[in-house]
Amino acid sequence: MRTAAVLVLAAPLLIAAGPPPGASSCSGCHGAVVAGGIPPIAGRPATELTAAMRGFRDGSRKATLMDRLMKGFSDAEITAIAAFWANPS
Repeated sequence: MRTAAVLVLAAPLLIAAGPPPGASSCSGCHGAVVAGGIPPIAGRPATELTAAMRGFRDGSRKATLMDRLMKGFSDAEITAIAAFWANPS
């Protein structure tokens, strides 16, 4: 009975699931068609994406733009964005 109640309460969250905040803006540069050495990110492992984003945020990975963008994201937001792009279906 308890499991059913949890599923009923969680159902609106599952239906409303979509890109987490910040994830939609990634496709502007990292979409299917990319130029200038910018890699596509869809389908890459979440651990790889998380490590890259955290590296940009802490300065251990250099970039012209990503290091500034990632400073605005928490660990939880980075994890959610990485999980979304790993499985963007």
